[in-house]
Amino acid sequence: MPRDRVGLQRCKLLLELAATGSAHDAETTLSVPERSTPPNILLIMTDQQRADFTAAGGLGLDTMPFVDSLAARGTAFPGAYTSYPACVPARTSLLTGRFPTAHRVRQNSVPTAATFAEDMLDVVRKAGYSTHFVGKPHMHRGPDDFDSFRGPFMHTHGPEDGRSEEESAFDAWLRELDHGVHPEPTPFPLECQLPYRIASGAVEALDEADPDRPVFLWASFPEPHNPYQVPEPYFSLFGEDEVPDRLAGPEAIERKSGKYRWLRELTEQKRPGYDAGWRRYRANYLGMLRLLDDQIRRLVEHLGPRAENTVIVFLADHGDYVGEYGLQRKGAGMPECLVRIPLQFTGPGIAAQRRSELVSMVDVLPTLCALAGAPVPEGVQGRSLAPLLAGEDPPPGEFDSVYAELGYGGVPYGDDERPPLHFPYEGATFDELNSVTQSGGQRMVRLGRHKLLMDGEGRGELYDLDADPAELDNRFEDPEFAEVRDALLVRLVRWTVRVADDLPTGAYRAKTAPHNWRWATPAHPSTTTGSREH
Repeated sequence: MPRDRVGLQRCKLLLELAATGSAHDAETTLSVPERSTPPNILLIMTDQQRADFTAAGGLGLDTMPFVDSLAARGTAFPGAYTSYPACVPARTSLLTGRFPTAHRVRQNSVPTAATFAEDMLDVVRKAGYSTHFVGKPHMHRGPDDFDSFRGPFMHTHGPEDGRSEEESAFDAWLRELDHGVHPEPTPFPLECQLPYRIASGAVEALDEADPDRPVFLWASFPEPHNPYQVPEPYFSLFGEDEVPDRLAGPEAIERKSGKYRWLRELTEQKRPGYDAGWRRYRANYLGMLRLLDDQIRRLVEHLGPRAENTVIVFLADHGDYVGEYGLQRKGAGMPECLVRIPLQFTGPGIAAQRRSELVSMVDVLPTLCALAGAPVPEGVQGRSLAPLLAGEDPPPGEFDSVYAELGYGGVPYGDDERPPLHFPYEGATFDELNSVTQSGGQRMVRLGRHKLLMDGEGRGELYDLDADPAELDNRFEDPEFAEVRDALLVRLVRWTVRVADDLPTGAYRAKTAPHNWRWATPAHPSTTTGSREH
């Protein structure tokens, strides 16, 4: 039987048996002759990659042809979102399958605050996998938690151990860029670039992995995150005259919230006239994507025969303004360019398709649990996408909306305030994630073509993304949108209730749903007692 039909048969049987409370038995007794061992898992993550900057994502330029080819052979989710547009909160959500409200990591400086019962690493280790990490961590797990660990690679350097003299010189040059945009080709060879070194380390990890155990390998690339630099031939691959136009430039900043204006003013104060180079910034960014694509190709092709039984997951932690609103990096608000992410699965039993569902990075963990035949840990809030990967249609209501968060709490700073920061106001150095831009709290829900944001002070934003992709026309107070606004407010309240933490467990036992599809309609039985889905 073809592998995709096996996956479809498996998911259908699970749905049928879930109605009688037998999902656990279905997972543990269903035989899949073509696969005697769980699939290898290759998790490839980029940092700060916009979802719409590839040909498959809608860009008119072919920036990542190999990654797009993986998507064409597997399942892509163009409606995928981060849980929080910042590195550590998002990566903690990926590992734990929980939103920041529950896992408690809401800024980059507190990764060890992560709260969970078991995370992705616990799951695959218990399932018999050897575990390997290469690249940028920015997470609560460390070197001792993996069978092999090659890092840390950050945006301006790789690990000191084992660096060549030329690699050390390149890392020092990266630091001197101060997270800026380099106007000329990088004066170092490709082999010094962090993606090349990370791909090389991932190849070594594959070669060293125990051949008698399934492999879990996480390759975490710091690019296309700033600093924005790229060597030839990538520097000239996308010219400044052919980069896509912005949806909105700095002239639109007055139509956004105070935090957008605060960040724009801070950056202009530190780097006067920086936005004049936005086309070079975009060209470098696109070149970085192609460089990444070539190194991902090198890694995947090294799988060799292992590829037949390997699930490849590709995603980013969050996006980048790439010049929208006259801003670089990230920091203020939750526009689509920051919260939408690439997400795709390729491998045995995964259908070739593009899905229209709205999904989240928190859904990755329960999906991998299903593919690996492992139980979903307590407290996981994500939804398994395994039936969707096999071609199933979900019940109405479960995937028609998506939710995300922003803010570490407290009273938000005003756009005229200048509190002490973790960097000086003088000089060119700055961090767009800081006590001001991340203050307070904001929550987002998207339902169909409409998007709602609410903050703790009662300020609302409502956008029609089809008519207003730059999110400049706030229709929250528009009487013509009252019905839409009310529907999204109800959905946002439901999401905030849904993401309340089930941990710690106690004498009371929560009723769970197959695949964690809590909003399934009665026509598709949504609840069962006993164990969680395996």
